[in-house]
Amino acid sequence: MGYKLKGDIKMNKSDLVKVVADSIGVTQKDVNLVLEEVVTQLVIALSEGKEVAIAGLGKFVVRKRAARQSVNPRTKELVDVPSSKAPVFRAGKALKDAVNK
Repeated sequence: MGYKLKGDIKMNKSDLVKVVADSIGVTQKDVNLVLEEVVTQLVIALSEGKEVAIAGLGKFVVRKRAARQSVNPRTKELVDVPSSKAPVFRAGKALKDAVNK
């Protein structure tokens, strides 16, 4: 957990892969393969309407958005916005506590 980012406040995928590989003593290639598969399975589960809960992190869910009318800001014309689904992440208590520490 003592990883320092190089002059940036963001952690991207390659930073995450490096940190995990260094932390558990495996290759970055292996960590990258696992991370890719985790993301793939997460996408598959969400696309099937399933929730994915990861203890200590939070829950990924799909929310349904109802159809509605909106206004085009340029033309001020009413526009019908169809219903849709959106992935949502809800942070768990452990993550919230760690961030607010």
